[in-house]
Amino acid sequence: MAVTGFRRRIVALTVLIATAVVAILVVVSHVLLSGVTDADAHDLARTRAEAVAANVAAVGGRVVLTENGSEALDEVAWVYADGRLIDGNVPASVVDRVEALAGSGRSQTTSVGNYLLYARQVPVVGHHVMVIVRVDLTPYETSEQRSLTLSLVLGGLAIVLAGGVAHLVVRRALRVVQEMAALADDWGHHEPGRRFDLGVPRDEFGELGRTLDHLLERVDNALADERRLTDEIAHELRTPLTVLRAEAQLAQLSAEPVAPEAVLSEVDRLDTAITTILRAARARTDERARCDLRSAARQAVAGRAVEVAIPAKVEVAVGADVAVSLLSPLLENGLRHARSRVWITARIQGEAIVIDVLDDGPGFDPGEVDRVFEAGVTDGGGYGLGLPVVRRIAASAGAEVRAIADGRGHVEVTLPAARAAT
Repeated sequence: MAVTGFRRRIVALTVLIATAVVAILVVVSHVLLSGVTDADAHDLARTRAEAVAANVAAVGGRVVLTENGSEALDEVAWVYADGRLIDGNVPASVVDRVEALAGSGRSQTTSVGNYLLYARQVPVVGHHVMVIVRVDLTPYETSEQRSLTLSLVLGGLAIVLAGGVAHLVVRRALRVVQEMAALADDWGHHEPGRRFDLGVPRDEFGELGRTLDHLLERVDNALADERRLTDEIAHELRTPLTVLRAEAQLAQLSAEPVAPEAVLSEVDRLDTAITTILRAARARTDERARCDLRSAARQAVAGRAVEVAIPAKVEVAVGADVAVSLLSPLLENGLRHARSRVWITARIQGEAIVIDVLDDGPGFDPGEVDRVFEAGVTDGGGYGLGLPVVRRIAASAGAEVRAIADGRGHVEVTLPAARAAT
C-alpha cells in the first residue's frame, strides 16, 4: 500500500508539472501566434492602401484614380478626396467609421467587428485625400482558434504520455527496489554472507545496493556476535555447573551431605559469570564515565593474593563496573596459572592507560596469542574461561586487550585515559 501510494504521488506530481508546462507553452504560443496574425493583417492593410494610393492623381484640378477596374477592390478600399467619396462602395455597417477616418486627416488603424480598417493619407497638392482599406480578420481568427485547439489536444496527449511514462518508469524502479529489498531480507535470514557487490555506485540503485550490503554486513556481524555470546555463555556456565553436579553425585554415592562452602563457591562463580556476560552484552560506551583505576583494581582483586602496583589518582574513561569486569577474569586466569605470584601494574601511554596483568606462570604459546580470546580455546589448565568475555567488554568500552607471549602470563589492557575536568 505504501509503495502504491508513493507511486501515485510521483505520477500525480509528474502530471501536475506536465500540465503546468503545457499550459505555459500553449499560452505563450497563442500570444505569439496572435502577434504574428495581427502583424500580417496590418501588413496586408498597408499593402492594399499603398496599391490604391499609387493610382491617385490630380487631373484638371480634380482627384481621380488612374487605374481601378476591380469591383472586388471597391468593396475593401475607398478613396475620399476633400471629404467626398470618389471611389469604392462603403457598406452601411461601417460607413460612419469610414467617414470618421476620412475626416481625421491622418493615417491610423481601427477595428470594427471582425474587420480591420486602415486609413492612409495620400499627398496630393491642393487636396485632402484619404485611402481607407478593410481587411477581414475572420481567416486569421479561425487560424488562431485551430492552432489553439491543436495545441490543447497535443498538450493533453503530452500530459497523458508524461503520466504514462512516469507510471512505467516509477513502477520499474520500485520493482527493482522491492526485488533488492526482498533479496536482502532473504539473505539476512538464510544467507547472511551474500552481497550485491555492485562496485562503485554509479546511480541511486548502486547506492541502494551498497547500503543493503552494509546492512547485510551488520546483520552478519550481529548473528556472529550472537553465536559468540551463546558460545561464551555455554563455556562460562559449564564449569561451575559441572562442579556442582560432581559434588551432588559425590554426595549421592557417599551418602554424605554436600559441603556448603563448595556449593556456595560455585554458585557465586556462576552468578559472577552470568553478571559479567550480561554486562558485556549490554555494555555501551559512556563518554562521561570515569573511575579511579587503583580503586577499581582493588575491587577486582577482592581480597585475593594479588599485588597492585598502580599509582594513585590515575583515572580511566570507563565506569568502575566495566573496569572490574575487565580485570576480574584476567586475575582469575592469572591465579589459576601462577606458580606463586600475580600482580597488576599500570603506565601512561599518550592518551591511554596501559594495564599489565602478570603472573609467574608458563605464559602463552606464541602461536596461540591471537586465539586465546576465542570461546573454547584453552591450554587444558583453564585458559579461555573468561577471556572471550574480556574481549567483548573491552570492545564495548572502546578498550583493547591482547595477550603477550614473553615467557610469563601477561595480558595487556589499554583503556582511554579520563580527560581533565574543565
